[in-house]
Amino acid sequence: MFTYIDPTVRHRLISQGKLVRIDAKGKLADPASEPEEGERSLNILGPIALPLQVESESYLVDWYASVRHTELFKATELADDLREEDGQQSFAMMSDSMAVNSVLVIGNPDEWEEPLVRVHSSCLTGDVFGSGRCECGPQLISSLEKISADDSGGMIVYMSGHEGRGIGLWAKAATYVLQDAGENTYQANRSLGLPDDSRDFSDAASLIRYFVGDKPFRLLTNNPKKLEDLRAMGVSKVTRVKHICGVGDSNRRYLAAKRDWGHHLDDKDIV
Repeated sequence: MFTYIDPTVRHRLISQGKLVRIDAKGKLADPASEPEEGERSLNILGPIALPLQVESESYLVDWYASVRHTELFKATELADDLREEDGQQSFAMMSDSMAVNSVLVIGNPDEWEEPLVRVHSSCLTGDVFGSGRCECGPQLISSLEKISADDSGGMIVYMSGHEGRGIGLWAKAATYVLQDAGENTYQANRSLGLPDDSRDFSDAASLIRYFVGDKPFRLLTNNPKKLEDLRAMGVSKVTRVKHICGVGDSNRRYLAAKRDWGHHLDDKDIV
């Protein structure tokens, strides 16, 4: 993904209110200033009207792109170096694996009372290819449907750096080979010397605190770790809502492993 935005365009976006910066607690910070060393902050770009066509349904959402400020600063430094070297042809060097997260907002956040929220980890095979090895694609679609139908509205936080529970697409492909040889999804991670779940939900917590504020909200999830991590980061007024969908012959063993690991799934949920 191309990470760089020319400073003149950046200043224009700031003046238009299209680009803001928030601190780790979700509070607005000066987008033109640099954060203190070690301070985590996020840039948020939007809203951008985004008409969606998912299966046979149409949705209109406001899309916001979010990235850590430190990543943008690195891209700007590299761009300055390339200009000094007259290295315009090398600007593609700034295309990297940086995680640019997305927020899809449905409804007016100022009018939300108890919005419905989904923190969704990216899954190329499920979300894009339509793989039945997991339930990710159906969960994403169901989240969009449920939030759109809910009187309170809400949002989806799409975490782009979370492929394979945080191990990346290449390692995820390796775990699939191991799973085909008999290991379950967690055993395969351990065989590669990787954690069961290495996802970082700190950016999701900041985005929720920015968009939802101090209001109570409902979180579509079966994962206790996600809930625990968000609460540990100060997101306290949250009620879990069970999110079962996309169960099929190709992923029952996968879902059984998630149940055994601690996900809030009953036997009847994966029959």
